[in-house]
Amino acid sequence: MAPSSFLFPQTQSTVLPNPSNFFSQNLVSSPLPTNSFFQNFVLQNGSQAEYIHPYLIKSSNSSLSASFPFLFFSAAVLYQVFVPDLTISSSQNPHTYSQQPSHFISSYSDLGVTLDIPSSNLRFFLVRGSPFLTASVTKPTPLSITTVHTIVSLSSCDDNTKYTLKLNNSQTWLIYSSSPIHLTHDASEVKSKPFSGVIRVAVVPNSDTKYEETLDKFSSCYPVSGDAALKKPFRVVYKWQKKRSGDLLMLAHPLHVKLLSYNNNRDVTVLHDFKYRSVDGDLVGVVGDSWVLQTDPVPVTWHSVKGIKEESYNEIVSALYKDVKELNSSAIATNSSYFYGKLVGRAARLALIAEEVSFPKVIPKVREFLKETIQPWLDGTFKGNGFLYERKWGGLVTKQGSTDSTADFGFGIYNDHHFHLGYFLYGIAVLAKFDPKWGQKYKPQAYSLVTDFLNLGQRYNSDYPRLRCFDPYKLHSWAAGLTEFQDGRNQESSSEAVNAYYSAALVGLAYGDKRLVATGSTLLALEISAAQTWWHVKVENNLYDEEFAKDNRIVGILWANKRDSKLWWAPAECRECRLSIQVLPLLPITEPLFFDAAYAKELVEWTLPSFKNKTDIEGWKGFTYALQGIYDKKTALKNIRMLKGFDDGNSFSNLLWWIHSR
Repeated sequence: MAPSSFLFPQTQSTVLPNPSNFFSQNLVSSPLPTNSFFQNFVLQNGSQAEYIHPYLIKSSNSSLSASFPFLFFSAAVLYQVFVPDLTISSSQNPHTYSQQPSHFISSYSDLGVTLDIPSSNLRFFLVRGSPFLTASVTKPTPLSITTVHTIVSLSSCDDNTKYTLKLNNSQTWLIYSSSPIHLTHDASEVKSKPFSGVIRVAVVPNSDTKYEETLDKFSSCYPVSGDAALKKPFRVVYKWQKKRSGDLLMLAHPLHVKLLSYNNNRDVTVLHDFKYRSVDGDLVGVVGDSWVLQTDPVPVTWHSVKGIKEESYNEIVSALYKDVKELNSSAIATNSSYFYGKLVGRAARLALIAEEVSFPKVIPKVREFLKETIQPWLDGTFKGNGFLYERKWGGLVTKQGSTDSTADFGFGIYNDHHFHLGYFLYGIAVLAKFDPKWGQKYKPQAYSLVTDFLNLGQRYNSDYPRLRCFDPYKLHSWAAGLTEFQDGRNQESSSEAVNAYYSAALVGLAYGDKRLVATGSTLLALEISAAQTWWHVKVENNLYDEEFAKDNRIVGILWANKRDSKLWWAPAECRECRLSIQVLPLLPITEPLFFDAAYAKELVEWTLPSFKNKTDIEGWKGFTYALQGIYDKKTALKNIRMLKGFDDGNSFSNLLWWIHSR
């Protein structure tokens, strides 16, 4: 990806938190993550839990607590309950560090974060997917391991480098040390004499003796960080940095296991019988310090994959003529970056549909509309809002969002960046395709929008953090930015995330940038696979408990630590809302997202009863009928022709295009 050479006018945000509270001084001069798996550790007082598979982790002033969480299910929600099973700290009086916060991040990577607790001389290597919690005790310190449960027993091996801790909640924890450690206990606390070195603890998730044997075997080698490289299309390579000899044991979630199986991974061994429970499905043991994750290619095209038969052209052309005429008679009234972006994307669709059905006559009008609506956001002349750059965290905010954390759905505190920018980039890609001269003029601004959420590393660009929204371990994006949440990061609309990477790839196509096409396409393919794995709930072969799965065909909000049936803006009972927010915007890329006709039918049939006795849901009906068209084109076409209104990002032309291209 080409470096971004354009910075929007700078602003001092009045609503952003101060990153220097929880990041070491050597990190705060660079752009910092705003949607990361450890974000709770650096927000407010840094005490909310984060899910570092397979443990929930909380940190306080002088300690760190780990929970092997209980999984709670109901028809409405599925979540993991934090209980401080073990809390690790120093048993001596904490030193007073007037200059240091209670804990701070000393380094971070795609797959891990290093959290330091200076008052206890503890450094925790929190690497995602490690069945062990690893701490370095940096100088001789008496340790304390407390529990909210009652300690049943504590036994050691001959050389005092392994202890077995049994609790009255039926949990067994193993404690390993890099050199002999002397531990004693009472009913709720284990204490040590002064110790320095490495401590590793792991819960034994199953009474089968093979679990303890496996943990013993891999207790020596530990990861300190991990990188996810995207150097080849449709491939992610994990590489962990490790210490001490031996092979590395990590845990893979279900999508990892699927992608590992695509590629003949000679460098790893999957231990299918070694499992930890998780909100994301069973986590399975994998031995090896480098994984190759290969996904199916996803075609990035301007038009529908199969095309439209000529006999259908007339109906679409008739709708286009009307939609384009209305486009030019009404200016965009909103100054919200989200709703404005949706209208830009809607207009851009009309130009591409016109091209596909050989009706070029209306394209110049759409082109002028796009130019008039997009350009003010790129050159700073848009009244009432616009894009600005802030250096505190390193990224774009809106003018409204720089002084109001609720404006533009929290864009100013780094919420929903890929959603909003994805719509703008779709319009920019289409305009650059039809007006290359305009495209070249505004290429630096276009690349700034791309790089805000699709920067592959600070070595390419020092103005934005690496992959702002995309999570290289979960393999999908998070939408919620610098807001503390009990259940960690979250994302509601998987389809708008898909649109973001699809639109970035289209920008690459428009500018002939093969690298951007490859990067956008790869993240797009992973986002689609993740949506199909965790958002789409099929009648059979889903990852969820029967009670949750029987009532839900689609997840409303997916959290790091929870699955919710409701939406931010609608109750769980509004099934047409839940379907629509996981479908819109309707695009050529919707085809691979909903390739499974059997699932589309399950989802539509689950949604249709929700239409009864409701008014003002015409826009949502359109997306339901669009999915109906995947398996019953005739009925769907009839239903779409009867609609009296459309979602603000959709149009009659677009729905006809979709149905006729099935």
